[in-house]
Amino acid sequence: MSNTSNKKFLSGDEAVAQGAWEAGCHIAAAYPGTPSTEILEAVVTYSDIYCEWSTNEKVAYEVALGASMAGARALYASKHVGLNVAADPFFSSAYIGSHGGLVVITADDPSMHSSQNEQDNRYYGIAAKVPVLCPSDSQECKDFTKLAFDISERFNIPVIVRLTTRTSHANGVVTCEDRRSVPIKGYEKKIQKNLILPAFARKLHASLEERMLALKEFSETTDINRIEEGEESVGIIADGVAYTYAREAYPDAWFLKLGMSHPLPEKLVRELASRVKKIFIVEENDPIIETAVKAMGVDCIGKEKVPRVLELNPDRLRKAFFDEETAPLDVGDVPARPPALCPGCTHRPVFAILARLKPIITGDIGCYTLGALPPLNAMDTCVDMGASITVAHGIRKALDLVQDEKQKNRKIVAVIGDSTFFHSGLTGLANVVYNSSPITVIIMDNRITAMTGHQQHPGTGKTLMGADAVEIDPAEVARALGVKYVKVVDPYDYAATKEVLTEAINLDEPAVVITKRACPLYDRSMWKKPYWINEDECNGCKICIQIGCPAISFKAEEKKAYITPVLCTGCSICAQICPKGAIHASEDN
Repeated sequence: MSNTSNKKFLSGDEAVAQGAWEAGCHIAAAYPGTPSTEILEAVVTYSDIYCEWSTNEKVAYEVALGASMAGARALYASKHVGLNVAADPFFSSAYIGSHGGLVVITADDPSMHSSQNEQDNRYYGIAAKVPVLCPSDSQECKDFTKLAFDISERFNIPVIVRLTTRTSHANGVVTCEDRRSVPIKGYEKKIQKNLILPAFARKLHASLEERMLALKEFSETTDINRIEEGEESVGIIADGVAYTYAREAYPDAWFLKLGMSHPLPEKLVRELASRVKKIFIVEENDPIIETAVKAMGVDCIGKEKVPRVLELNPDRLRKAFFDEETAPLDVGDVPARPPALCPGCTHRPVFAILARLKPIITGDIGCYTLGALPPLNAMDTCVDMGASITVAHGIRKALDLVQDEKQKNRKIVAVIGDSTFFHSGLTGLANVVYNSSPITVIIMDNRITAMTGHQQHPGTGKTLMGADAVEIDPAEVARALGVKYVKVVDPYDYAATKEVLTEAINLDEPAVVITKRACPLYDRSMWKKPYWINEDECNGCKICIQIGCPAISFKAEEKKAYITPVLCTGCSICAQICPKGAIHASEDN
């Protein structure tokens, strides 16, 4: 192996993949979710690593854990809420430890750019008793991933590497090195380590506490935790990207930079306290470091000045420290652009129909969540992956008990995507059948995991590594689970889709409708020439506007609808619903 190095311009996610490759990682598993998706998309470019999109995060974690049990270096990656799904095996793995290095990448999403909460996954390190590393930039994403594998094997423990949206997606120059050759140790039968019976787990818990004490000593001496001298008598303790913000906002302060935030290096905290008159704690979201420092009896200022909510940045910190107001950004006279389903989206006609049928619509995580927004207004709930089906079942059982006949007779529809159905919809559908719940489940099958950028899943017939795979059919799965009414429709056939949905919703039994057509941004072969509106025939009724297609606008002065040709994919839904027949295919012009 050569000693040559080279520099690359990498995002934090790409740098994690580079670090895993350099560390000799053998196995990587994940389920896509912003801001972590690009990690596995980068890992797949390294032929030395087996990688997969697993059906969900729990499965992915157990794949990585199993690989570690066999002596391989394994990496698990997900966004912050994905670790909730994987929490059961994650907590057990802290007791079990690692035979091969086991690295857990969690990408938190302060400001909720594409998430349902601002959960701080440093808590998982505290609760499960595993170390947490917090890189500040792309170089550290690579370096800390490599270090995490070494720590994992040295201390026989999984290691969390906690990214945030900014560290995941910001790019920086990274010095890259050669891959380390790490042999797979092989599987050894050790039931007292790998089999969590209460009698074994009690001993493993004691062992875990001992390992955490050793890690605490390591935290005091590792160079990723360090004091940086300043010119003023103010000290700042910060981790992750919060450190870079604080450095820019207060460059003359002393710093305790925490690359490992848990276990906290208490000796370094006390050393900093002895050198400065005042300590600020700068961390995004929750006061985890602040709470630990105050528990040591060290006086510090934290969340009484630094906001708990949304992302930090240098301007927010200047406001917190110095009460400096920043000049507002002049964006000119730019209209608001709320998120919308893409032109030609296969979900749009389904929501347009549901908006007219007016059932209770329980939603799920995916592109189709945008169906809740105006002008469609066709979704009532969204909780987490798979909850559309189970929440619908719960609502149905509750309304069955009410005295109000209008409430009792309300129809309930659950909408779920194809990837989400395989992720966590199967058990919910089984529960609906088992408990005889007369709800309609619409599986919106656009042939890919669209929201996170078109990743494969068990229904696409391809793996992450490009190999052909069994293409699991949601309709056959539904029938196998005991659903009698199962229909597959093309959502671009508006009339047929409306007929099937109307029939399904009015049944007094579980029903499944699969609306099957590829996402137009994934399969552009189905694009047709753009449609156009004959203004002489248009009466300005705005029915076409109500489907919310970005290609259709309304000219207020002329009181006529208009289609922007460059945005139109030729899906024809607007033409199908126009009561005047004023919308035509281009070849008819």
